[in-house]
Amino acid sequence: MNKLIVGNLVHRPLRSLISAFAVAIEVVMILSIAAIMYGMLNNSRAGTMGIGGDMITHPGASTALMNTSAASADVRIANVLRALPHVKVVAPINIKLTTGASLENIYGIDYESFNALRPFVFKAGGPFQQPFDMIIDDLQAASGKGFKVGDTIKTLNHNFRVCGIVEHGKGSRKFIPLTTMDMLDGNTGKASAFWIKTENAPHFQADVRKEILATDGLQDWSVQTSDELLSMLTPEHMPGFNIALRVVVGIAIIIGFLVIFQSMYTAVMERTREIGILKSMGAGRLNIVSVILRETGLLAVTGVLLGVAATYGLRALLHAKFPTLSFAVTPQWVMTAVIIALLGALLGALYPALKAARKDPIDALSYE
Repeated sequence: MNKLIVGNLVHRPLRSLISAFAVAIEVVMILSIAAIMYGMLNNSRAGTMGIGGDMITHPGASTALMNTSAASADVRIANVLRALPHVKVVAPINIKLTTGASLENIYGIDYESFNALRPFVFKAGGPFQQPFDMIIDDLQAASGKGFKVGDTIKTLNHNFRVCGIVEHGKGSRKFIPLTTMDMLDGNTGKASAFWIKTENAPHFQADVRKEILATDGLQDWSVQTSDELLSMLTPEHMPGFNIALRVVVGIAIIIGFLVIFQSMYTAVMERTREIGILKSMGAGRLNIVSVILRETGLLAVTGVLLGVAATYGLRALLHAKFPTLSFAVTPQWVMTAVIIALLGALLGALYPALKAARKDPIDALSYE
């Protein structure tokens, strides 16, 4: 039976290859969309942790998407916050989400205070010297044709000179002076949020939160610890994240199912006489179903192996071409994609297998 199964696949190599590639494409689609979406989320989490702040406060309700709100807080509130007990550093920031050549966050920062949260690690150049200076991280510097200190980057419809290149992982890939960001916004002296570093964190965080909320004008502000903010950077708290992921996975499943169904259905119709011979020799319905499903299983396993290998190859290619893109292929999602692809292929072959098992041996032998 095993020789018969392999022989059937080898006898029709083009159809076998198309079926295996369909399963492979299904696996690549599932793993790629999951890797890109979770990569972006993991990159946001790592960047938030790398800022070095213990708490963050900003006007309005708690949200992990502060970059979608306009800077509405007076930057002088930083002085009020610095005067509170157990507060060591307060760093105002203005975050701008841009949708030009790519989707990215740009941080407008007060260099001295932001650097005091956790110092930048410069690989080249140094801090801002002029209003239209920009600090970029090493991944941004390696993207495209590559950037070095002194190069010009057009951002927010203005040209900025790269004054420094720093180690990645500090919230953003591009940093400009807070005053410049406010000027470009036409909203001078404003910030969207304030990062806070406390004494002996996390012991005084509850006290600092109470002090902030007891301050006149700040009673309705959101105050979160960095751990609380990170807990919100999950798929459940990101609008449309799980929906988009399920839609793409569903499309991939349908593609794999239909291709396997069509392939196995055609194979059953072409092998009607062979099925009649097997049944006349004593093969039962279970034997016939087993042959079809085992043939499908072999195609599916081949496709899964190709798909997983292609995904890791795609990751290497994307990392080489787009260093700033996070592409997180996890063992959990690899296993999920493998199970989905195998089950989808077997379900796609189930009806053709049952149809083959129900054929009457006399009718099958007389089939032209």
